[in-house]
Amino acid sequence: MAARLGDEDGPGSGSGPASHLTSSPAPASAAGGAVSEGSVSDSASEGSGPVAPAPKGSALEDSASEGARTVTLDDVRSAQKTLSGISRLTALEGSRYLSGLVGSPVHFKCENLQRTGSFKLRGGYVRIAGLSPEERAAGVVAASAGNHAQGVALAASLLGVRSTVFMPEGAPLPKIAATRDYGAEVRLCGQIVDETMRAAQEYAERTGAVFIHPFDHPDIIAGQGTVGLEILEQCPEVRTVVVGIGGGGLAAGIAVAVKALRPDVRVVGVQAEGAAAYPPSLAAGRPVTIDAPVTMADGIKVGRPGEVPFRIIEELVDEVRTVTEDELSSALLLCLERAKLVVEPAGASPVAALLSDPKSFEGPVVAVLSGGNVDPLLMQRILRHGMAAAGRYLSLRLRLTDRPGALATLLGVLSTLDANVLDVSHVRTNPRLGLSEAEVELHLETKGTDHCEDVREALRGAGYTVMADVMV
Repeated sequence: MAARLGDEDGPGSGSGPASHLTSSPAPASAAGGAVSEGSVSDSASEGSGPVAPAPKGSALEDSASEGARTVTLDDVRSAQKTLSGISRLTALEGSRYLSGLVGSPVHFKCENLQRTGSFKLRGGYVRIAGLSPEERAAGVVAASAGNHAQGVALAASLLGVRSTVFMPEGAPLPKIAATRDYGAEVRLCGQIVDETMRAAQEYAERTGAVFIHPFDHPDIIAGQGTVGLEILEQCPEVRTVVVGIGGGGLAAGIAVAVKALRPDVRVVGVQAEGAAAYPPSLAAGRPVTIDAPVTMADGIKVGRPGEVPFRIIEELVDEVRTVTEDELSSALLLCLERAKLVVEPAGASPVAALLSDPKSFEGPVVAVLSGGNVDPLLMQRILRHGMAAAGRYLSLRLRLTDRPGALATLLGVLSTLDANVLDVSHVRTNPRLGLSEAEVELHLETKGTDHCEDVREALRGAGYTVMADVMV
């Protein structure tokens, strides 16, 4: 079937649009079909599921087998056994607020509460556990800005394998420290992940260490697919699964598991609008590269889909949607305030999709919160951005007459409007100001978009010149 195109260590276990659509959905099929190179089988016979070959002759091809490796339901079930006692059965938590918007139950699959703070441990452990004794002795190497780094570091430590992780020079300090604490040797190299990835691959070629790709390998996809098995076990009545997409390993793995067992369940992928490589790739029928992806959601900031996950997503994921930065920050704020969950922007992308067009999802819905590793400084900026997007944070620049008591009078007007003043910057000397003018920049906490407009109008009515809203 053709995918519909659309306009990535805490406690916790248990159970519990800005979409821009460009084509119409096609139903997933679980009926048989032969596997051909470069395609995905729709077979869902007992013990098997959709499959996708790794590119012939590439580094992704399994060195111990002849021909292409595939990802099947059996692989995912085997990965689940491998992960027994290693990964956590993360909680499935209901969201009353989103359930009200959607009109049917909405649940969060809390992979932000997984060991290392994201789903990445699953695939990393399965991949390293499958190495031969000789490969393990050579060690492993990975490249990542955070989540994959921590997953590989912990997986390697648990298996007694030496690990080296290359991270960008600008990677958040908490993620660097956590990766080291999990036992990896961390090397800082490059400004972006693509540069870091090349450095890691060169290290692998030079030393013989096994390169652990973050998403483009069948073992990685099988490990991530265990999330899909857990969703079906915890919420057997599920009708829609929503998951963020970067390179595609998590979405592909979930799709293999879910579509093999429940082909009626709709799988929806979500990308950040500024880093959406899948819509053009699906339109072209092959992975294509987008230049300079830009998004706060670094966990899904990938410029080119993986070859292996792409073929699975192309066949099995029903739709790919995009969300804006404002929607991502609003979703993160909702997770924090309403669900009391710390979620990184990539992990909040499914929530952003639900908020943007709630009535387009058939419930019950499971939204996969893929990770919770967010730098505190970035969190602070995102929360302010989210409050502004929700109309709860207003920054204004205005002019007033420069006379004694003028600022106190302005603050008195604001107090009658029930707007909480967070910060004031008072400028009296500037070439752009007249001799009797002063300029004030205000940061206000408000109650929503209507309240923001009421504040603007009241200030104008009181005789103040509102110059502009200020970016936060």
